[in-house]
Amino acid sequence: MTNVIVITGASSGFGALSARALADAGNIVYAGMRATTGRNAPQVQAAADYAKEYGVDLRSIELDVSSQESVDAAIAQIEADSGRIDVLIHNAGHMVVGPVEAFTPEQLAELYDVNVLSTQRVNRAVLPGMRHRGQGLVIWVSSSSVKGGTPPYLAPYFAAKAGMDSLAVSYSAELARWGVETSIVVPGSFTSGTNHFAHSGRPADTDVETEYEARYTGLMDQVSQKLAALFPADADVSLVSDEIARIVALPAGQRPYRVHIDPANDGSEEVSNVADRVRREFYARIGLDDLLTVHK
Repeated sequence: MTNVIVITGASSGFGALSARALADAGNIVYAGMRATTGRNAPQVQAAADYAKEYGVDLRSIELDVSSQESVDAAIAQIEADSGRIDVLIHNAGHMVVGPVEAFTPEQLAELYDVNVLSTQRVNRAVLPGMRHRGQGLVIWVSSSSVKGGTPPYLAPYFAAKAGMDSLAVSYSAELARWGVETSIVVPGSFTSGTNHFAHSGRPADTDVETEYEARYTGLMDQVSQKLAALFPADADVSLVSDEIARIVALPAGQRPYRVHIDPANDGSEEVSNVADRVRREFYARIGLDDLLTVHK
């Protein structure tokens, strides 16, 4: 079956790789990104070149997840062009590094906006169509940091991803009776193949950052080096995009609720298994276990 798919944050990293993998599988893929005529114009051209070279249906579309107007316009255009959206992939995100005290509240709010509130903007545009058709799939690209190892100097990003993951859990139950499936994809800390670390933000309060650096000299470099060392040499970032493509290709009603792609094994899968089991058991105790599976 040919799915109509929209991916947020698809200019690079997991998003760009997933867009290509899903297009290779015969789907119609809209790669959402901002500044398509500006700084991301080369990425738009790269996607067009890929589509032409491999004969696939990969389309870039202007979609700034920080703007409800941009989101609404993009989703309206996709539905007008293709008639529906079968799969929504929440991939857009941004990382910052540094001592958490050195970030202003405004910086944390901005990060929360990109990583969490953006999913609500897109959901409110896409979900009505899925609910009214009684089918659809929402994939949330989470992070092993939500429940796994959490090294210092990444707290704002970890907190934002935890917020997004929590939304995904609640949405899963609330969409089940509408026939809309949820899959939460949990990548580990891939230190290459994405722009998370390369394009990460820094604290605005440089005075506080300097004070911490005197006590924690080189900590972020140490964390980055250790994370890279934990990863097997053959652990490529395409493992994530391949898993997303596999999930989409599964028959409706058979997609996994949560999957981990964490070659470094930071403990997230072990903790998530317990948390997800407790959730299932609690839903059964309160008579809502039908919300654990999608309704057709």
